[in-house]
Amino acid sequence: MKESKGVKFLIAIVIILIIICIALIILRIVNQNKPTTTTISQDNNEIEQPIEEPKKQPVTFTGNERAIAVMIDNHKSAMPQAGLNVASIVYEMIVEGGETRLMEVFKSTDLNKIDLEKIGPIRSARHYFLDYALENDAIYVHFGWSPQAQSDISKLKVNNINGLVESSKSFWRVKDKSAPHNAVTSTEKLKEIANRKEYRLTTTQKPVLNYTAEEVKLEESELEAQTVTIPYSDYNTVKYEYDAETQRYIRYSRNIKQLDWLTNEVVTTKNIIITKCKNTTLNDGENKGRQTLDNIGVKEGYYITNGKAIQITCEKASRDSQTIYKDLQGNEIEVNDGNTFIQICPIDSKITIEGSQIEAE
Repeated sequence: MKESKGVKFLIAIVIILIIICIALIILRIVNQNKPTTTTISQDNNEIEQPIEEPKKQPVTFTGNERAIAVMIDNHKSAMPQAGLNVASIVYEMIVEGGETRLMEVFKSTDLNKIDLEKIGPIRSARHYFLDYALENDAIYVHFGWSPQAQSDISKLKVNNINGLVESSKSFWRVKDKSAPHNAVTSTEKLKEIANRKEYRLTTTQKPVLNYTAEEVKLEESELEAQTVTIPYSDYNTVKYEYDAETQRYIRYSRNIKQLDWLTNEVVTTKNIIITKCKNTTLNDGENKGRQTLDNIGVKEGYYITNGKAIQITCEKASRDSQTIYKDLQGNEIEVNDGNTFIQICPIDSKITIEGSQIEAE
């Protein structure tokens, strides 16, 4: 009997020890998850505040960061696109087959305000788009390149991000569009890649456009601009319709009102700048009809805002110099604060402004 009692006593002690161990483990786990606090004095009262662990700083652009210029597909199968309403400037230029491509330029203020989970669809580089990435001191983003663009990126030492050689986690293809009109990225991924490539992330360069805080109304102009139509080819026409209530232009492409891919909002712009440039077929040995632009020198154009238009000159001295937009008196024009679409169109494009045809010379 004594031996049996001794065994029971030992079993009881073992059970108690196991319970104590379990309790200690639970207590340790609770303490690990509980925020660490420190006592500080405020107005002679003792209060407790959590001590936060040091956090890894997010990859971001701050203050005077460089712009990012992204090549955007404008084929009908690529519509709608993401980012057109957020970019400070959107350039549109002719490419092969009568198509156009867009280039979204996101400035520092854009990237501070937004975190786009999707930008695109992104397409391959064309060499003359580089001229406008350079004049904005922008990091150039594309998905592949033409032979001329590849050569010029190397020759001109353009800081670029080629999605075709990045990982599928940084650039990916979505399922709701078909290839090649479905490659996208995000602002977060672009920032990460720019940091990894150790690109310069700040700039001291002034903006290309001469923005003003005071509203530009072009009241002295007799040229009303309620509707602006810009044919790029027989089947690719851009049109803008002025909304007097919002004082913005609604954008159409191929007679389709353009919408934002993410938000489904109508694409609008405060300013429109038209530059007329001669385009010719490039002999790059691939016989794909790729184009080149005669964009250096003084070109004719228009500045359009608030339902009015004026004729201007567009002066670009070299590929990397900033375009200067002047009125016919030789003064650099002031541009309304807000986003701008810059339409670099064929020199023989039959532009119409409020139904009055303006013949290209």
